[in-house]
Amino acid sequence: MADPYERKVFVVDTNVLIHNPESVLSFRDNEIVIPLQVLEELDNLKTYSDQRGKSARDAIRFLDSISKRGDLHEGVKLENGSTLRVSLAQSETAPKGFDTAKNDNRIILCAAAIKESGRQVFFVSKDINARVKATAIGVKAVDYEKEKVDIATLYQGVQEIDVAPDLFATFEATGSLPWKDRLRPNEFIVLKERGGERELIGRCIPEEGVIEALRSEPGSVSGVSPLNARQRVALELLLDDSLSLVTIMGKAGTGKTLLAIAAGLRKVFDDKTYAKMLVTRPVVPVGKDIGYLPGEKSAKMANWMQPIFDNLEYILGVHKREKIKSVDQMIKDKQIEIEALTYIRGRSLPNEYIVIDEAQNLTPHEIKTIVSRAGQGSKVVLTGDPYQIDNMYLDANSNGLSYLVDAFKGQSVYGHVTLQKSERSELAELASSLL
Repeated sequence: MADPYERKVFVVDTNVLIHNPESVLSFRDNEIVIPLQVLEELDNLKTYSDQRGKSARDAIRFLDSISKRGDLHEGVKLENGSTLRVSLAQSETAPKGFDTAKNDNRIILCAAAIKESGRQVFFVSKDINARVKATAIGVKAVDYEKEKVDIATLYQGVQEIDVAPDLFATFEATGSLPWKDRLRPNEFIVLKERGGERELIGRCIPEEGVIEALRSEPGSVSGVSPLNARQRVALELLLDDSLSLVTIMGKAGTGKTLLAIAAGLRKVFDDKTYAKMLVTRPVVPVGKDIGYLPGEKSAKMANWMQPIFDNLEYILGVHKREKIKSVDQMIKDKQIEIEALTYIRGRSLPNEYIVIDEAQNLTPHEIKTIVSRAGQGSKVVLTGDPYQIDNMYLDANSNGLSYLVDAFKGQSVYGHVTLQKSERSELAELASSLL
């Protein structure tokens, strides 16, 4: 039998359980330790009505289910070969100036105490500063990377390729071209004529090993027209009723939210494919969520949801519709619902066109929870910029939007495009590129 002291010990911080309530299952054939202070922090967070509160409650329920199998103080064996236990240990040799009254520091001192007993210990946290502090007192610290992707090589949904003039002419004439490279469903190829300025867009048909040209232009979609090839691809995905999940990434000014809302208006008002459009975005508060702010819900949400209203009002300004004069009227008629993401949790959403803006601020666990809410006949569109994240524990590689793109690429019901060119203004383009 292997010596248990040869096994690594992973001391898990509170934010890891908030990121993924079942994260302890990611550590195979080792020992997982949850400091008592983590349970106290989960207990404090469980009263929050935002996603952190839900994750805290999920984590508590999960730990409770494990506690029924044995004594958490002694350690409970998990299906993955690991042992989970709760520890009250505290190092007595905290360095001078290390504030032991802070829960964060006491969690780190728990890891230090286990290290002092001769074990190989890793402190696992999504908090960069906590990892730095742990390292400073001699404890190895790592990020929780189970659901991380490489943003540099993330699937873009579009390949841009220069081709010889004769091949370009063949594609233009026949509308189809054999393609030997690996193709994914709903991936697009932008063929650029070598030595010229023309380009053609093709959609991959993997089962036939070809790319087919997009013949018809979408024209104006609720008054909005594509200004570049990737925006054209985005509209193709958004207007395709066979796709129930679409993601659009892009920096500020690339038009991701505007295109998503314009296509939604077309699908709800003109094509009548969906009963209504729901537009939502996550609230990323500093303290508790907006439910703790004074005033009516509409007043609390005004600042958070203003970018959505701006896009809707722009579209109505350039594309007049009979019997529709304002955004307020569409909301009153229940054809559009604008809601903070906090308030749609737990609902079933059938036959709706659902836009989730700023999705880069969601964890992989939150993305899974929210996308699974979509009911029969609904389409879910997620937009976001993975380089503009307000959640302190997420980055371009670990946020839920990036994780979803990597996980869903190649699925027949899914389409993705990364927009690159800002169409807002020259100033906006420079700001996104230089700052």
